[in-house]
Amino acid sequence: MPESSGNAGPRRQTHPIGDTIGQTVGVELESLVERAQAQIREVESLEELADIERSFLGKKGELTQQKKTLGSLDADARGAAGHALNDAVSTLTAVVGARRAVLAAASEAQQLEAERLDLTEVLSEVERGHLHLVTQARDRLEDVFVGMGFTVAEGPEVESAWYNFEALNIPEWHPARGSFDTIFVDLGEPEEVMLRSHTSPVQIRTMENNEPPIYIVAPGRTFRTDTADATHLPAFNQIEGLVIDRGIGLGDLAGTIDSFVKAFFGHEVKTRLRPSYFPFTEPSAEFDISTPSGDWLELGGCGVVHPAVLRNCGIDPEIWQGFAFGFGIDRLAVMRYQLDDIRELVNNDVRFLSQF
Repeated sequence: MPESSGNAGPRRQTHPIGDTIGQTVGVELESLVERAQAQIREVESLEELADIERSFLGKKGELTQQKKTLGSLDADARGAAGHALNDAVSTLTAVVGARRAVLAAASEAQQLEAERLDLTEVLSEVERGHLHLVTQARDRLEDVFVGMGFTVAEGPEVESAWYNFEALNIPEWHPARGSFDTIFVDLGEPEEVMLRSHTSPVQIRTMENNEPPIYIVAPGRTFRTDTADATHLPAFNQIEGLVIDRGIGLGDLAGTIDSFVKAFFGHEVKTRLRPSYFPFTEPSAEFDISTPSGDWLELGGCGVVHPAVLRNCGIDPEIWQGFAFGFGIDRLAVMRYQLDDIRELVNNDVRFLSQF
């Protein structure tokens, strides 16, 4: 054969290694690239991709090792083989980069999903609180009396002796004054100051500042030096009612109490009045309600407003008359829900309070 067409012959005889590289650069290099691409497409993690990248493109990778043999080729063969190897490296580098971008995006999405906070789910599971049992009872009592035509009045919890005692026909020398077990506040002169022992001072303030007719209820917290036990608390809640109008008598009081009891407890509950004594009412009475067992349960005190109390507030008892009543909201809640111990209302045991 002519020499021009047999260049490969003499090279194979003179450089057997170059002949092997020429074959690799041809069919074997193409096979190597296809094998690498197939492995790259199958990897599922960035760590696996890094291992494959090192096996083909790393310092000891297959393509890198092929580059080290180029020095044994002549100039023409070295140039062709070098271009082929560079193309293979570029192809695999691009494939690795594309696969890395896909895997990185998937890894980031997986991390974001794992760290995601489902705020909607959290909000839907929040356990919200509710009104305390005593507050529920107070609100219901106010609703009942407002429905009967009364308005709600409030006053300060720290009072002077005038509003807590003297205006209510309880002068300093009166024996009933000692029965209140009052908690006094030492503020010095000029007057005696105390935590109110009942909400009756609200009645006095209302009569001083408003012209009759008056129809109010006065709910609020009161204080006495009682020792806490199953039926007593040193700080407790009361609600008192006051009516001042023309021609008011004991019959109006009895009818009002009966209407209230039936509205609050039910129409099957009956009421009765028993004679009693309070310095701010005359006549005075205790009012009881019937129980399912047929017994009677004391609910509170009441009576026709004493003329001296009206005069102390600047109201003429010859023109205006009235009645007043009062009872404990805490005890009312105890009776309504048949609790064994009134102290449960202030122990703040969530297991107990969550039942109501």
